[in-house]
Amino acid sequence: MQPIVLAQEEDRPHYDAVVPTESDPKELPGRSVWHVLIGRPLRTSEMSQEQITPVEGLSALSLDALTSVAYGPEAIIVVLALAGAKSLHLILPITLAIVALLAILVFSYRQVIDAYPGGGGAYAVSRANLGAGASLVAGAALIVDYTLTVSVSIAAGVGALTSAFPSLTPGTVPICLAILAIITVLNLRGLGASARAFLLPTLLFIVGLLAIIVVGLLHPLGLHEAQPGRSLLSTHGLQVVSVLLVLKAFSAGCSALTGVEAIANGVPLFRQPRVKRAKRTEVMLGLILGTMLLGLAVLARRWHVGPRSNQTVLSQIMGMAVGRHWAYYVVSLTITVVLALAANTSFGGLPILASLLARDDYLPHLFGLRGDRQVFNNGIWVLAILSGALLVAVGGNTNEMIPLFAIGVFTGFTLSQSGLVVHWWRTRPQRWRYRAVVNGGGALVTALATLVFLISKFEQGAWIVVITVPLFVLLFVRIRAYYARAGVELGIGSLPGKPVVKDTLVIVPVSNISELTKLAISEALSLSADVIAITVATDRADGAPDYSEELLREWSQWNPGPPLEILRTEFSSIVEPIVAFIDQERAKDDRQIVVLIPMVMPGRLRYRLLHNQIDLVLSAALRKRTDVVVARVQMPLEVPRRSRDQESSSGD
Repeated sequence: MQPIVLAQEEDRPHYDAVVPTESDPKELPGRSVWHVLIGRPLRTSEMSQEQITPVEGLSALSLDALTSVAYGPEAIIVVLALAGAKSLHLILPITLAIVALLAILVFSYRQVIDAYPGGGGAYAVSRANLGAGASLVAGAALIVDYTLTVSVSIAAGVGALTSAFPSLTPGTVPICLAILAIITVLNLRGLGASARAFLLPTLLFIVGLLAIIVVGLLHPLGLHEAQPGRSLLSTHGLQVVSVLLVLKAFSAGCSALTGVEAIANGVPLFRQPRVKRAKRTEVMLGLILGTMLLGLAVLARRWHVGPRSNQTVLSQIMGMAVGRHWAYYVVSLTITVVLALAANTSFGGLPILASLLARDDYLPHLFGLRGDRQVFNNGIWVLAILSGALLVAVGGNTNEMIPLFAIGVFTGFTLSQSGLVVHWWRTRPQRWRYRAVVNGGGALVTALATLVFLISKFEQGAWIVVITVPLFVLLFVRIRAYYARAGVELGIGSLPGKPVVKDTLVIVPVSNISELTKLAISEALSLSADVIAITVATDRADGAPDYSEELLREWSQWNPGPPLEILRTEFSSIVEPIVAFIDQERAKDDRQIVVLIPMVMPGRLRYRLLHNQIDLVLSAALRKRTDVVVARVQMPLEVPRRSRDQESSSGD
């Protein structure tokens, strides 16, 4: 049984107590440092401070989708390049199809926000309309996608940084982990803190890239400049332009749509009226992302942009539009920053998803608990740990994770669209047939994209997702089954019998007579009149003095009330005699036995290892005992520093 800490009277919480701030001199030093990092605890009435506006929603929940313009168009061109330069003109019609799908998704997730304002996105929609099995697949797929989004975003940002500064390449993994740590701390402070911190680079990225597109469309400044790198286009097409090739290019380009669902997953993060604000953010995301994708596709087709060594498609378009001057480098640096910060999208979505799964008993209930800053900090920690482990495993290499990317989120797209079709069929609101047709078409397209992506990328690593998602589903089912069995054993949902009152015996281990002993005996007598103090004496064959008799004489002289029992043993362990004494008392009757362990709590953390050895060994020995209550009584200990006079006299 876990030890129970008995708080002192002055330490017991009061409901009207003022929450200490980081400047409170009574607060522990470690706690103060932590509050400097994440901020002071927030009351529930202060939650609105960390809720976000639609503009802040772009930096908090939309960076993943917005920054996908850095790799979405390139993914299309890389596939089309297999058929040679003659196929590159297809980027525009393929992008138009992707933007049309984007419009369907934006429309769909606006409906999700309306129907399920509690968040959860695909999981909530699937659970309500497709059943538990489909919702678990959606939840598992989203967890995989969120983890990959963090890892891919950070690795892509660091990759862009090391491309500009090759000397930093050996430090790729440490830099990735440092960025992950910063983003984690900002999100532990609250999503509002990270949204405001990332707002400026997000706006610079949006404005800068849109300006480059406009300049490129109206009057390109660097069109005739020599492009660095060499062309990777084959003079002879390796493949014919087939339907399968176009489908591969379309599914690859659909990676530009990852993150569209994050706003619907994070509706509770917005300020009131949160539904209206979340829908507005979804529209803003769709308009900005669609404009960027179409603008880049038009320029790529007009300038016949193809893959080049050491140059991304986006870098080529930017260089041709404004030349490789200050504007190019400013936007390039901004893209590097926001690529790394795009990981923030997952930190807004996964903790809420995990809290919903925990509410439904599919994850441990600790994921439903809010921290000091009113955020689901356990979900944030788990996401950071999983992403950090993945970054270390692949060495911060984006290419190792790209084949896994987007499969999870497109699975969620398909399930949410299908669930909405069922939702419209059941509720039948105005124009429900039109809505059902739109969502049904979206479900078919996203399912096709998922299937093509799985087949084309299966051997490159997509098989990992095929295995991981069912494993997560199995984990959810096992946790739910355990909670169901535990609920039966605990009698949850039914009225138990009347409480049984037992006499209580309190056993207090002591080693000397002190203020700590006095405090422990006082607390023990407040629990029960039946108290026994015990001490262990080892019979020594080497003639060493036995202090137990002296302690017994002092106890009689002090006369606190409870008797002192001396437990003699021939062995060095003090635990065995105490456990044997507890068993002996247990065999006498059916009393409740409480073992009350005295402890001191030094004001400085480094001194704690110098005390409480009895607590360490005795608590470990009794931890699994269900017939004994193990409790602690703590005494604060402030040891004054030695004065200079004391130091000089000790030196003499």
